[in-house]
Order: sequence, then C-alpha cells, then structure tokens
Amino acid sequence: MMPALALVVATAVSLVGSQLTLVALPWFVLQITGSPTQTGLTGSFLALPQFISGVLGGAVIDRLGYRRVSIAADLVSGAGIAFIPLLYTTGGLAFWQILTLVFVGGLLSIPGLTARRSMLPELAEMAGWRLERMNAIFEGITYMALLVGPAAAGLLVTFMGAANVLWLDAATFVFSAVLVRLAVPYLLAPRSDNALPHLGAPHSETGSSLAGQLTAGLRFLAQDRLLLVLAVQLTLSNFLTGPLYSVILPVYARDTYGNAGALGLVLASLGLGSVGGAVAYGLLGHRFGRRRLWLAGYLTVPFDFAALVLGLPLPVVLVVFLVTGFVSGPLNPLLVTVRQERIPPEMRGRVFSTFSAVAQIAQPLGMAAGGAAIEVFGFTPAVVALGTAMLLLALALTRLRVLRQMERPAA
Repeated sequence: MMPALALVVATAVSLVGSQLTLVALPWFVLQITGSPTQTGLTGSFLALPQFISGVLGGAVIDRLGYRRVSIAADLVSGAGIAFIPLLYTTGGLAFWQILTLVFVGGLLSIPGLTARRSMLPELAEMAGWRLERMNAIFEGITYMALLVGPAAAGLLVTFMGAANVLWLDAATFVFSAVLVRLAVPYLLAPRSDNALPHLGAPHSETGSSLAGQLTAGLRFLAQDRLLLVLAVQLTLSNFLTGPLYSVILPVYARDTYGNAGALGLVLASLGLGSVGGAVAYGLLGHRFGRRRLWLAGYLTVPFDFAALVLGLPLPVVLVVFLVTGFVSGPLNPLLVTVRQERIPPEMRGRVFSTFSAVAQIAQPLGMAAGGAAIEVFGFTPAVVALGTAMLLLALALTRLRVLRQMERPAA
C-alpha cells in the first residue's frame, strides 16, 4: 500500500471512531447526568487541551518526526477513551473522572492531525498527485467520517449502548496507529537549505532550542496578516459553532425524538453534503475564486441554527444540513492549501500546530457556555442568539479586504 493511501485509510478509520464518540459521549453523559451543562462541560474538556498541546506540539513535531507524533497521538487518544467504559463497567464512574479522561483523550488530537497534514505535500509528490487533490482527498475523508460515523453511532448506541460504542472508538485509534507504523515512512520537515525530507531517524536540530522553535512559530503567524486574520476568525466561529455539535444537536434529538438516531441522521446528512463539497473542490475548486468559496461557506452556517428552532420536520432539517455541508465542504481543504502555500516547509509543523491551537482556543468555552445557556435561558433563546451571532460574523467577513490575499500564494 502506497504511503499516501495508507495515511488516508488510517486517518479515515480513526476519524470514524471519533465520530462515534461525538454521538456516544454526549449521549452517555446526558443519560447518566441529565444535565446539558455537564454535557457541554464534557465537550469543553475534550477541546481544552487542544490549545495547550497545539501551541507546544508544533516544535515537538518538527523535532521528532511526523510519523512518531501521529502514532503517539492515536495511542494516547485511544487510552483516554477506553478508560471511560472500563471504569463505568468495573466500579462506577464519577463525573470528574469523565472530565479527566476526556481531557487525556483530546490532549494530542491537534498535534496528531497536524503531523498528518504536514506529511501531505511529500506524500502527494510520492504518489504523483497535485497538492490540491491530496488535500481534497484528506479533508474529504474527514467529511466522509462525519457521514459514516454518526449514522452508525445512532444505530449502535440504540442497540449496544453508549458505553460499548466507546470501546469501538478506542479500537479505531489502535488500528490507525498500527497502520501508520507499518506503511508510512518517517517524514521530517525539510531543513532551511531546502533539502529533501529525511526518511530515516529524526534529526536533533542542533543549536535550536524547543523554546526558540516555539517562538519562531508564533512570530511567523503574527507577521502573516492573512493567516492571523484567518486564525482569529476561526476562533470566533469555533466559539459559536462548537455548541452546535456537542450540545445543541444532542439536546434537540433527545427532546424532540427521544433517541440518538435523529442525532446520527443530522450529522450524517451534514457529512454527506461536506463530502460532496470537498470532492467538488478537488475537481473544480481551482476554477473558482477562493475568497468567494470561503465567504459562501460561512454565510450558510446560520441556516443550521435556524433549522433547529423553526420546528421543521426532520426530513427538511436533513436537507438544510445537507446543503450547508456541501457549500462549506471546500473550507477545510482550501484553508490547508492556503497554509501550505504560505508556510515554509521547515516551519510547517510549528506554524500549522500554532494556527490550529489559536483557532481552537475558544471552542471549549463555547461548548461550556452553550450548555449553560440552554439550561438557564432555554433551548430556543440560546440557539437563536448563537445563530444570530454567527450570521453577523459571516457578514463582517465580507468586509475584510485581507481575504483577497487568499487568491495567490505569498511570495
């Protein structure tokens, strides 16, 4: 199996497992606590360590090598998830233990994803693929996981129970780690002299301290105005949309339909549309203006919030999420492509990881705030407020001239 294909398959299996957890974990917490606030807090503890490890992990990635960090991330995530059903079935599970294990499970998620994305340019070259095609395939499997995972999770939770589904997620992380270990070579960030990436053991970058590498990554992000604006924009949008998937949809499914099947269907519909959008971008994206694709994706997100508060029938809600998923499908591969064009190869791990960390910093706050808002003010007022704020953010993006720099690579 060629390395590029192996990485895609390993990532797909791992992400499907993560989507199982996206449905099973909030449903599990809702069942044992009955509290939207605690459900949102659980989601925030899953996202909270992503900022910490994202900022610090980039320099480690560049030092240790992409493959090693990818494998370590899968194993740590799998262990964190596995201990939740293990403790639940062997002696009781306190809420603080859930938060601790969820924190551990998310600790290396950004470094792991960053390590995989950092390998893509070299693996695309090995496979003879265009970079846009490689990114569209990689991000497309993320959306494919969003299609397959939630639909399967809705059925599995119904027939197996949420705790048992968490075991499946842990197994997918182990499979991903083993496949990457066997089929993907070491790929390190090219040195500043533009040498080819090393395929052997990681080098030590003599004379370059970890703190110095971290500072360099932060400095580069601060000096590139487009990347900085995109990171800040994603921080705001993650704060507003984080509660949608971790709290709002589980509460909507529980209160409206009384089971996890509707939650799985809505997420699967979003995933199906996103897969279609990513595929369309891979085939035709180079023919359209990047800024227009970016703005279109964000202007459609508020419709997801509206669909949940208007009392629409479930088939209509599914169509809304399908359409918004398709329009927003190009966002991730487009963003990855822009970053790969603007970030020097020797700094890819540091800047990619720092960028992701900055973009994720507000997500745990949004999840916790969203759950608390639903419990205090009620479902409809909280969702209307978040959807309105998301619409205002999308409209503000249309006024940012710096987004025009997305149309061309930096010199």
